[in-house]
Amino acid sequence: MVDKLRLGDLNRLLLLAATIAVLAGAVWGSRYDQRLLALAGVYALLVLGYQFIFGHAGALSLAQGSFFGIGAYVTAILGTQFGQEFTVTFPLSILVPLLLAALVAVPMLRLETHYFALATLAFGQTVLLIATNAEGLTGGANGLPGVPGVVIAGLAIGRGTPMLAFVWLWVAAGALLSWQLTRGLYGRGFTLLRAAPLVAATLGIDTAGRRFTAFVLSAGYAGAAGALYAHTIRIVSPEALSFSIMVICLTMTVIGGRLQVSGALVGALLLTHLPEWFRPLQEYYLVANGGVLLAAVLFAPVGIAGLASRFGSRRSTPSAPLPPTKPVTAASPDGARLEVAGVGKSYGAIIALDNVDLSMAAGEVVGLIGPNGSGKTTLANLISGFDRPDSGTLALDGHRLSRLPPHRIARLGLARSFQTPLMPPGLSVRDTVALARSHIEGASAHQALTDISRTALSRAQAAALALLHRHDLAAYSELPADSLPHGVRRRIDVARALAAEPRLVILDEPAAGLTEAEAKHIATLLRQAADAGTALLIIEHDMNFLLPLADRLICLDRGRIVATGTPESVVKRPAIRQAYFGLAP
Repeated sequence: MVDKLRLGDLNRLLLLAATIAVLAGAVWGSRYDQRLLALAGVYALLVLGYQFIFGHAGALSLAQGSFFGIGAYVTAILGTQFGQEFTVTFPLSILVPLLLAALVAVPMLRLETHYFALATLAFGQTVLLIATNAEGLTGGANGLPGVPGVVIAGLAIGRGTPMLAFVWLWVAAGALLSWQLTRGLYGRGFTLLRAAPLVAATLGIDTAGRRFTAFVLSAGYAGAAGALYAHTIRIVSPEALSFSIMVICLTMTVIGGRLQVSGALVGALLLTHLPEWFRPLQEYYLVANGGVLLAAVLFAPVGIAGLASRFGSRRSTPSAPLPPTKPVTAASPDGARLEVAGVGKSYGAIIALDNVDLSMAAGEVVGLIGPNGSGKTTLANLISGFDRPDSGTLALDGHRLSRLPPHRIARLGLARSFQTPLMPPGLSVRDTVALARSHIEGASAHQALTDISRTALSRAQAAALALLHRHDLAAYSELPADSLPHGVRRRIDVARALAAEPRLVILDEPAAGLTEAEAKHIATLLRQAADAGTALLIIEHDMNFLLPLADRLICLDRGRIVATGTPESVVKRPAIRQAYFGLAP
């Protein structure tokens, strides 16, 4: 099958090439070559960590170089001023940046896009100023020379081949940890988080928690890389905290590939050695170096490893047999009681909702109609947790929803679709639907470190495939979901919303852009779900789709409910017929 999340054949070749390069340097390289390879390993570990926040979480952090420098300074201070060995300095060099990242992540991760980048840049500059001016602790601008080498239980790791092997052993350990954390349902969840964070939240994925974990992990990796850097060059100065380290890290990540382990290794090895290869050009070597980097960005924007994955994983392979799984059960008939009482919401002087009351029972199909700007989507956002009401209460099966984040509400049994069916790039249809069962299978970072991860993924895929069969989508199961026509993606979106066995589903214009046949097919699927006990709240303008499907209609106008009742009784009202259906009163 098409699986761009696994390393393709060319990526395995890249890993093999990196391994051969390190082994060749260890055996036949000069002392200078070995030191250069050791530094490449340090940067590879730094990039592996940066891939978590920049690659998998999709957030441009400019603090990775700062955490790197902090780790280096912790090792240097403890080693030169307190005489501590590696067994003490190394864990603390990881722990200090990790704890600092956890502290600053709380306010920083509330920011988005360039605001987050600027906040992390400001953090880095603050750390640099502190290190430069705290001369008594950090040595100021002169830094801390004489950092001792690695000593473990009295055994010293010498320069050259021993230090090279030691550094790359840690790189291998970091690469293995990264691979474990980014596989299975947990890893696939990052793909959806990058492409459509709102959709991820409606599937029960804690998007804020994922970003927090990625940020903290990246800092821990950076601290480990900084500690090894200090032991390799034996001096730590403010240069280790400078923005140039961040630029090097970012460039290696972009050139090598921000999602693949092989990308971190290849990017670090290539960019560490590229200036050395162009030294014979003398004053033109920087121009040549810049030209190669520019060409790499232009012709391989997804990175060398990303390009390899794109062309190396296109062949189709048969799916492995999936383990038995429990059937996708219907919603409980006595659940799904939604209560909306006296809800109001204003945006400045604009009243979006005004004292709205709504009640739904299990298996009921309620159509929510009204002109554009009447408050339909606002009400859906309030119920699903994307906004907070100014007044009133919302409850699902007795659980108050007003202060819960979207992923917590989703785990209570609420699913949501949007007007545009958003599909994560590169994921198969089966995996796209399987992601909806992440919270059912307990996908977490802890689980990803165990063999449970593969079993959970297989169970989720089996349940997704069973649902795709019922929705006549099994023929598309191994195809990339984002490459399919709009009508098919809309059907996938509905299947994804139902995959987690929700008690209540909110659908925002599910028939938009569909042919008459496609709309009828989706209406049939939704009726089957309702008959099984799932409550459906459907926002829709297409009355040919909605009227035969709905048990009850609610009409909003300027934030107020102006009509409610059976479809027949609502459409017979002259004002409703004229204003919303375009019919004669």
